[in-house]
Amino acid sequence: MAIKIVGTGSHVPSRILGNHDLEKMVDTTDEWIRTRTGILERRIADASETPSEMALHASRRALEMAGMDAKDLDMVIVATVTGDRIIPSTACILQKKLGAQKAFCFDIQAACTGLLYAIDIANAMIAQGAKYKKALVVGVEKLSSITDWKDRNTCVLFGDGAGAVVLEKRKSSGDIGGILASKLASNGCHADILQVPAGGSEMPMTHEVLDQRLHTIRMEGQEVFKLAVNEMVKACNHVISEVGISVGEIRWLIPHQANIRIIEAVGTRVGIARERVYVNLDKYGNTSAASVGIALDEIVRKGLLQRGDYVLATAFGSGLTWGATLLRW
Repeated sequence: MAIKIVGTGSHVPSRILGNHDLEKMVDTTDEWIRTRTGILERRIADASETPSEMALHASRRALEMAGMDAKDLDMVIVATVTGDRIIPSTACILQKKLGAQKAFCFDIQAACTGLLYAIDIANAMIAQGAKYKKALVVGVEKLSSITDWKDRNTCVLFGDGAGAVVLEKRKSSGDIGGILASKLASNGCHADILQVPAGGSEMPMTHEVLDQRLHTIRMEGQEVFKLAVNEMVKACNHVISEVGISVGEIRWLIPHQANIRIIEAVGTRVGIARERVYVNLDKYGNTSAASVGIALDEIVRKGLLQRGDYVLATAFGSGLTWGATLLRW
């Protein structure tokens, strides 16, 4: 029996940081940001709004849609690169806040592809038998905490937020929904083009590290762009071919919301019409692991999905990691 998404939820902070606000912070302009990224504004969490708190709000909405109590969950997986602490996992902190006492919990770190990785892990674990039946998967980031607000090439890109999905086995063979195929991949040979150099055991935090801002995101944008488009297109084509549907049958492509040029290039090369490529990048910027989950929740709550619709999600992130997931609603 297939595993399906039975609930979605999302949460973004209330504070909006617009392009005109950034003009006062770094040497940039609204026009430069809009034309190169497609971003108009992003949400920024305050000091007290932790990733686990954002995840909690998104999770409660997803559980409510699923008609499920947190006590019924068998697993909680959180995808993040900006967890509350080094230890314990943000998933365990979320477990306490939710009251999901029965669940086992862990974090994964696959950057912007994290939600797709986590969904595939949960899907495989539920599908293996009767041991696990219900999973909560959350992608959450507080990227403002690792953004260099003096670097005009990166600080304009990132925002904070959380997206959550609840998965369980579909209840009858008459239910056509389910996770149909996924393709996950990585290439550590390109690890240095998108990274946070310090903060781990290789380069622990020191005054010198902080002074050099090595605890913030470093990115070689042009290299990321080229690799992102090529690999997401290949991953999308792989799952479409595996399921055996035509591109024209896909109702929505949900790409990771990183850059409008990347989004448009992926849609064009996969062959999906622009009006079927979902974009909310202008409102939220790049929220990394939260990106796909926030977009899916918006599509669901706006009533833009009908029973039986095909949805293709794809992402690309630090690692390098990338992937695609094809599901039927």
